[in-house]
Amino acid sequence: MAYKFKGKKFEEFEIGQEFTTAARTITEGDVSTFAGLSGDFNPLHTDEEYGKRTPFGGRIAHGLLAVAVSTGQANQLGIFEGTTIALLSMSFKYTGAAKFGDTIHTVLKVAEKKETSSPDRGIVTFDVTTLNQRNESIVEGQWVVMLQREEGS
Repeated sequence: MAYKFKGKKFEEFEIGQEFTTAARTITEGDVSTFAGLSGDFNPLHTDEEYGKRTPFGGRIAHGLLAVAVSTGQANQLGIFEGTTIALLSMSFKYTGAAKFGDTIHTVLKVAEKKETSSPDRGIVTFDVTTLNQRNESIVEGQWVVMLQREEGS
């Protein structure tokens, strides 16, 4: 028997429905790896002495690292597995900072559903918030995802 994807289709999402991910701690290794991958060696992320002189009091993780982790957390939920056609857009604003040792999780809330002219797909907009261990928001935004529809819908 073939593997059956766990992802939800367009019809299975309801306005107001929330999904909360597992948490993950941001480590120095994460930041070093992301700096190497992205080429972003800004001292705010890589120089502790510089970081001590900032309002954060030390180095912080890249904002895009927190966004990348949140996408991974969302995918680990399984709700997009095998049913996503495309990520159409992401918008986000930074509302805080992820510090080394912070443990972050992500909450996705279905904000809008829109049918398309194609009967095999629909678009779901999610309000997305990434929070630290104190439930303080560090990133807020929206993801617009094109998803498969049930056959015959």
